[in-house]
Formats: sequence, C-alpha cells, structure tokens
Amino acid sequence: MFSPIISPKKYRRYLIHWLLNEDRNEADEHKFKHPWWQVMCLTGVDYFSTLGYQPGIAAVAAGALSPLATLILIFVTLFGALPIYRQVAQLSPHGEGSIAMLERLLPWWQGKLFVLMLLGFAATDFIITITLSAADATAHLVENPLFAGLLHGQTIPLTLILIALLGAVFLKGFQEAIGLAVGLVITYLLLNLIVMGMGAYQVWQQPMLLGNWRTALTLQGNPWQMIGVSLLLFPKLALGLSGFETGVAVMPLVQGKPSDVEQRPTGRIAHTHRLLTTAAVMMSFFLLTSSVVTTVLIPAAAFQVGGAANGRALAYLAHQYLGSAFGTVYDLSTIAILWFAGASAMAGLLNLVPRYLPRYGMAPEWAGAVRPLVLVFTVIAFVITLIFKASVEAQGGAYATGVLVLMSSAAAAVTLSSYRSGAKTRAIVFSLITLVFFYTTLTNIIERPDGIHIATFFIAAIIATSLTSRVFRSTELRVTGVKLDETAHQFIDAIQSQPIYLIAHRRNNGTPLEYQQKAKTVQTENHLSPTHPFIFLEVQVFDASVFLDVIRVKGVEVGGYRILRVQSAAVPNAIAAFLLYLRDQTGQLPHVYFGWTEGNPLQYLLRFILFGEGDVPLVTREVLRKAEPDPLKRPRIHVSG
Repeated sequence: MFSPIISPKKYRRYLIHWLLNEDRNEADEHKFKHPWWQVMCLTGVDYFSTLGYQPGIAAVAAGALSPLATLILIFVTLFGALPIYRQVAQLSPHGEGSIAMLERLLPWWQGKLFVLMLLGFAATDFIITITLSAADATAHLVENPLFAGLLHGQTIPLTLILIALLGAVFLKGFQEAIGLAVGLVITYLLLNLIVMGMGAYQVWQQPMLLGNWRTALTLQGNPWQMIGVSLLLFPKLALGLSGFETGVAVMPLVQGKPSDVEQRPTGRIAHTHRLLTTAAVMMSFFLLTSSVVTTVLIPAAAFQVGGAANGRALAYLAHQYLGSAFGTVYDLSTIAILWFAGASAMAGLLNLVPRYLPRYGMAPEWAGAVRPLVLVFTVIAFVITLIFKASVEAQGGAYATGVLVLMSSAAAAVTLSSYRSGAKTRAIVFSLITLVFFYTTLTNIIERPDGIHIATFFIAAIIATSLTSRVFRSTELRVTGVKLDETAHQFIDAIQSQPIYLIAHRRNNGTPLEYQQKAKTVQTENHLSPTHPFIFLEVQVFDASVFLDVIRVKGVEVGGYRILRVQSAAVPNAIAAFLLYLRDQTGQLPHVYFGWTEGNPLQYLLRFILFGEGDVPLVTREVLRKAEPDPLKRPRIHVSG
C-alpha cells in the first residue's frame, strides 16, 4: 500500500501551525517557573564558560600581573556590576532590563530610536555570544590531541553544526534548555575545581615556582606601579563581566513566592538577587584561582599564538598534570559548555525582541512566537560565522563592545533612576561606577574598533527593518481596547435606537461658535437635515510613537453640542476602532463625516507615520477595510468640501 501524499497546501498549513501555534509559546513558557539556581545555570553557561579562555586572555594581556589585574576585575564585578544589576532587577522585575528603564526616561520617537540602538548592541552581544562560543568550542575540539588530525580544516562546518544544534534545542523548548544547562554547569565547575585543586597542589609542592613569579613581579616596578598598570589593563579583561545582562533578561523564568503579585513580584526579585550574587561570587573565586595557577605553572611562551596553552590554559593544565584521559574529559566538558553558552544569549534574545519590536509595530506579528525567532537568529548566526570564518579572535572585539555598552547603559539607567527618586548618595556612587564602565567601553572601542563596526551594522539593520515593518503595519487597527467615561456612556446610551452620525473635528479654541460653524458646514455640504442628531468626535494624539494602545473616550458638552474626545496614538486608527466599537455596542452602522485634506499626499503619509495624523479620511477607510472584510458591515465614511 502507498502512503497518502500530503499536498503542499496542507503541508504549508501544518508548518505555519507548528511555527506559530506551538504547544508552549513564549508566554506559556514563562508559566514554567524554575528555582533560581537552575536559571543561574542557564545564564551561567555564558558566564562560567569564559573560564575556557579568560585565564589565557589575562596572561597574554598582563603577563605576571595577571592575578592582580584579575583581582581588579573581581572588584569591579562585586562592587560595580553586581550592585548595578541588583538594582536593575529591583526596578524591572519582568525581564525588561535596563533598556526598558531608559525607554521610560525618553518618550516619543527619540525614546524608540534609542531603544532600537540599544537593541542593536544587545543583538551584537547575544548573537556574537552564540557564534563566538560555538567557534571557541570548535577550536577546543580541533586542538584536542585525539581529534586534531581528523578534524583539521573543518572549523567552519563544525561551528555551523554546533549553532544548528543549539537552535534545535530551543525549537524544542525552554524546559529542555534549562535541564541541559544545569547538567553542563555542574559538571564543568566540578572539573574546574579538580584542575585548580591539582594546580594549587603543584604550586605548594614546587615553592620555587612562586619564587619565579615574585621575581617576575619585581621587574614590573613598585606595588603602586603594578596597580596602575593593572588598572590600565582592566579593559582587556572585560569579557569576564559577561552574563549579568542575561541574568536579568530571563527573570520571568525565576520562581518567586506564592504571595507574589504581578506588579511587584518581591519573591522573584529576591531570588534573582540571590542568583546574581551567587554567580558573581562563584565566578570571582574561579577567576582568581585560575589566574594564579595558570600564571605560576604555565610558561609565558605557551600562552602566545600557536602555543599549547593559547586559548585553553586550564585545559593545558588538565592534560599536563592529570593525564590525557582526564584532559580529554575536561576538553569535552569545555566544548559542551562553550557550545551551550549561546543558550543564555538565545534566551535573552527571545525575551527582548518580543517585548519591544512587536509592541512598537516594528516587527511582524509572528515575532511574538518562539520558533520563528529561533530560526531567524540561527540563520543570522550562520551568516556571522561565515563572514568571520569562525574566528574567535575576529569576533572578540564585537563581543566585548556589546557587553560593555549594555553594562554602561544599565549603570546610566540606575544612576538616573536613583537621582530622580531622590537617593542622591546612591546616585553619586552609581555615577562613579558608570564612569568606570564608560571608560572601559571607550577604551575597548578605541583599541578594537571592529566591535563598533559590527554593532553599527546590527543597529542599522534593526532600524531599517523596524521602520519598514512600522510603515507596512501602520494601517492595522492598533487599538487593544476602548474605555469610556460616564458622560460618554450617556451619549452612547441616548442614541441606542437611532442612526449614529459623527462629525470628525479638529479642535482649535473649542468655543460654541466653532462647533456651530462646523455643524452647519457639514450639514450643508452633505445635505443633512438640521434635525439630524450628531456627535462631534475629536482625537488628540498623545504619543504618536506608540503602536498599540487603549483609547480613552471622554464626553463633554459645549454650548449644547455633544463631543466625544479621544486620546490615542493615531487619529485614523482611533476613529476606525471607535466606529467598530459603536457598531458592536449599538447594532447600528455609524456614519462619520470628514472634510477633504488639502496638500501633498506623500507629505500627509509621512505625517501619519510619524505624528499619527495626515490624510485622515483616506487612512480611516483603509484601516476599516483591513479590520472588517465584509463591506456591508463597515461603518460609513463620508467626505465633502
């Protein structure tokens, strides 16, 4: 028997259903809460995985001063980044992060464009985290003695396979991602404890190694000179700060307390504070310990390009002192966590993009679903990998730029928030931390300008696609609800059984004479009887940059004329939504009367997109056409003049 052939049309419907109507979409996923330590592992695959390359970076940048420079990094982590992000978690407990905090400080279009720029840096950070980590995992795999010959020259295909596997995990769901992250982080940290413990034992057994290190330190000058040089070297070690932004981005996954309320989930905030603090303290211990043992035990030449410890200092120690079998196990663990380091970045992207772009009207509606976004981000990661030929070094500058810009913006947001709330002392402390991050960011950009070039590309791409989407979606209804005050309800109740006639009006001074003249003009031009009951409809734009909103209708009476005043982000969309609301509430088809708009149509199109006004009659009719496909059920539009 032959199996039935699925028609292309049915297959397409099935594919769309699978993409957009998954059993657990983004909103449903957040109903599956997890203990804070499990979510810490999801963000920790990025944060803790830097142990795979951070000791080597520190040794190359600072030489014998590596432990001291790392100590400064730890100081900035515990007394700079940690307080900042604890405050971010406090002020944005739903995963919006510092971007939302800054959005609230900047209204209208300048706020939206600023958010798009920050999203460009966030995309740089998260996408490069995926591609760089996968490339570094491939490098560890290729450099392992057991696979070196077999996999030589296969760096790009292997990196693409790892990225595809990461995307497949997220197509399956967050539950599987978190479960896998927990196993990888626990295994990796335990293996690192063994390697560092063995390294400490070797240092204790060979005191001459410490003597050699002290001798090397004396060549750097006096202690104050060493501290000064280490401070200058700090920006080169800034990758060790990664992980905080995703720590607050995935807050909706953190399990709170039964008493939590959505507006102020105190339990979730407290558990996120515990997550951030625990991760920072653990990472500080591992960074300092690894820096000491690798600097003391590994010859300086081995850290250089082509050296056995280049990019894999702890793996070098694992092979050197614990044997090839354990070294291979350690390599495989490092490869696995580096590969899955992109999981926290993917989780951050899946949280950030649906929170902003669809709400701004700057992404298609399917951007609110998980699976299409996973496919889009995976394809982008493929392209970035091919462009940079899976080179870890080539992507390092962009990664650091994205991380540092987001941390600087978080510090600035917390500082401004503290200042506005009246906490002047706290604002001063946070402003000093902000200066540190700004200095680090500028230094990194100057030394590695390729990072800002990549970020600029992401920003330009996001702004271009977002504005294009906004233009194409501008004639959607864009109203999520209608709220009337008591007077407006009375006006509507009074005309329940009568034909509904509305006059669209742009208010000037709001005098009785103004309404009298407008009513007479409409009645004359449309041949309406003076006895026709009518209501004036006025729409005031409060923020044209908002895409979706609830329109609020206030009823007033001026000189005997009934007026409904509406607040909305766009005049035509608000009128269309209110007409449909009246139809559904009264069972009558409303009639609305406009005057023709004089002027250049292109100019009015631009005014509509940017300021929510423009050629109101024409656009109102188009919005109604899209919202109600049946012409017989559409409210009637009349234009004269």
